[in-house]
Amino acid sequence: MRTDGYLPIRDYAALGDGRTVALVGLDGSIDWLCLPRFDSPACFSALLGDESHGRWLLAPAAEVRRTERRYRKDTLVLETDFHTDDGVLRVVDSMPIRDQAPDVVRIAHCTKGRVTVRMELVLRFDFGHVVPWVRHTGDGEGLTAIAGPDAIHFVPGRPTTGEDLTTTARFELEAGESVPFVLTWYPSHKPEPDPVDAHAATEDTTRWWRHWSRRSRYDGRHRDLVQRSLITLKALTYAPTGGIVAAPTTSLPEAIGGVRNWDYRFCWVRDATLTLQALLHAGYTEEAGAWRDWLLRAVAGSPDEMQIMYGPAGERRLTEIEVDWLPGYEGSTPVRIGNAASDQFQIDVFGELMDALLLAREDGLSSDDDAWTLQVALMAYLEEVWDEPDEGLWEVRGGRRHFVHSKVMAWVAFDRAVRMAEEFGREGPVDRWRELRVQVHREVCERGFDRERGTFTQSYGSRGLDAATLMIPLVGFLEPGDERVTGTVEAIMRELYVDGFVLRYDTHDAEDGFPPGEGAFLPCSFWLADCLAMIGRTDEANALFDRLAGLANDVGLLAEEYDPRLGRMVGNFPQAFTHVGLVNTAMNLDGATTAPAGRRARRRGAARR
Repeated sequence: MRTDGYLPIRDYAALGDGRTVALVGLDGSIDWLCLPRFDSPACFSALLGDESHGRWLLAPAAEVRRTERRYRKDTLVLETDFHTDDGVLRVVDSMPIRDQAPDVVRIAHCTKGRVTVRMELVLRFDFGHVVPWVRHTGDGEGLTAIAGPDAIHFVPGRPTTGEDLTTTARFELEAGESVPFVLTWYPSHKPEPDPVDAHAATEDTTRWWRHWSRRSRYDGRHRDLVQRSLITLKALTYAPTGGIVAAPTTSLPEAIGGVRNWDYRFCWVRDATLTLQALLHAGYTEEAGAWRDWLLRAVAGSPDEMQIMYGPAGERRLTEIEVDWLPGYEGSTPVRIGNAASDQFQIDVFGELMDALLLAREDGLSSDDDAWTLQVALMAYLEEVWDEPDEGLWEVRGGRRHFVHSKVMAWVAFDRAVRMAEEFGREGPVDRWRELRVQVHREVCERGFDRERGTFTQSYGSRGLDAATLMIPLVGFLEPGDERVTGTVEAIMRELYVDGFVLRYDTHDAEDGFPPGEGAFLPCSFWLADCLAMIGRTDEANALFDRLAGLANDVGLLAEEYDPRLGRMVGNFPQAFTHVGLVNTAMNLDGATTAPAGRRARRRGAARR
C-alpha cells in the first residue's frame, strides 16, 4: 500500500473513454485524471503529490484485510473487492464511452455482510494548483465546481458534506445494496450536460468493450495478456483523431528520486510502425487506419518542420514547463508539463514514417495520392540531412551525434521509398533513392561497427552500446544470421543485460545531459526477445518474454521501465510502447499470425545494400 503517501506504480489500474484516462489505486483512490483530454490539466494530481492536490476516494471506512481486483473480462470496467471484518465492499469503476462529456462512474456495492463506506472528493484544477469555487445543490445531493474554463458536476448517491475544501460522505451498506456516484466534466461557459444513469452506463460500457474485444483475431498462447494490451492501446487512443498517446501520465520517474521525469501525454511518430503492426495483426484495421491518417495529418506541411511528436489532435506546440507546486512522485522532481524534445532533430522519424506507410499499404489499407506527394517531399528533405548529427531516439540533451540507429532508420526510409515504387507503381526519383540506400548502408557498416568487439555501437566512433541497434535485423538492415547481428546481440547481453532486463544504454558513460541512473526500458527487452527468436535461440527468447510478461501487475498493465534493484515499475504508466512490444513479441513467438509481428525483415525480403 502507500509508502510516505505514495502507492507503488503497479498498484494502479486505468479507466478510459477514448479521450482521457484515470488512474485508480488499489486503495480505491483516483489519484490522476486530466480532463477533458489526455493532455489537459489534471483535476486529480495526488499521483504527483498528496490528497491536497486532488483525489477521489471510495473505500471502506474500516480497516481492509484483503483487496482483490480485476477488469470484467475483455473490458476496461474495473471491479475492486475490499474485505473487512464485517463484510465485502465491491467498487465498480468505469468511464462511459459517449460523445457529449467525459464521466467517471463509481458504484459502491456490498456483496457480503455490512460495510461502512467512506467517500472523499478533493477537486483541484490545473494540476493541483487551483481551488475551484464549489456550489452545493439541494440538500447535500450534489455539487458543481468551477474555475476558469473547467466545470465539474458531481452527483452522489448519498448526501455529502463539505469540510475544509473536501466533500465527504459516510454511509452503511448491507449485502445487495448499491450506491452510485457520477462525476462529469464540461466547459464552464456551457450548460451542464445530460446526466447518466450510473448502473445503465456501467452495463453499456461493459457491452461496448466486449463488442470491441470480439473483433480481435489473436488467439495465441498469451491471449488474455495480449488482449489486455490491445485494450490498453485502445484506451490510449484519442478517439476524435486516432492519435495514440505514449502514456496518460507525466513525470513518473525513470529512477525514484531522479530528474528523468517526462510528459508522455503526446503522440510519437516513432511509435507508428510498431503500433500499426500490433493493431493490424490483431485484426483492428479501423484503428490502424485512423492511426495512419492521424500520422499523415500531423506531419503534413513543410518537411523541415516535421516533429518527432505531436499532440493528440496533431498539435505542434508542446512547450515544456516545470510545475514547482507539485512535489513529484516520491519526491522525484521536477514535474514537467509539455515536452521540449518536440523541438529536437531526430532523423529516425523519417524511417519510421516511411516504414509505417509501407506496412499499411502491404496490409491492405487504402492508398492516398496526397500521402505519396508528402512522402516524396519528405524524402527530398532527408536526402539533404541524413548525414547530419541528431539527438537520436532517446532524445538526449547532451548534444547531437551521429547515432547508429538514426542512420539505420535513414536507410529504412530510402529502402521503403524504393519498395513503394517497386511494389505499388509509385513514381519518384527511385534511382537516386537506391543510390542513397547503398551509401547509407555502407557508411553505417564502416563507421558504426566496432570490428574489434564485433558489435554496432551507439554512435560513430563511440564504444558505448545502444539497445536501439537491436532493431537492425527487425527492420531488415541486415539478415538475422549475419555475424554483425549476432555479435551485437551478444555484446548487448554482456554489457546492457542487467538482472535479466535490457538497459537502453549505460547512463554512467553516455553524455546525455542528465545524471546517471534509470530502470530497464521494457520495449528494449522485447526487442531482444525478438532478436533471439530470429537467430534461433527460441528457448531464451521465450524465457525472456515470460519474465517480461510476469512484470505486468494484477490487472495486466505495464509501465515504461522496471527497476530490478528495487523490484518495481518506474516511468510513465501504462506505457503504450511497452504494450505494443508485448503484443508484437507474443505474436512472433507463438506464431499466432500468418505474418509474425517481429519478423518484418523476413516478411519484406532480404536486406538491401
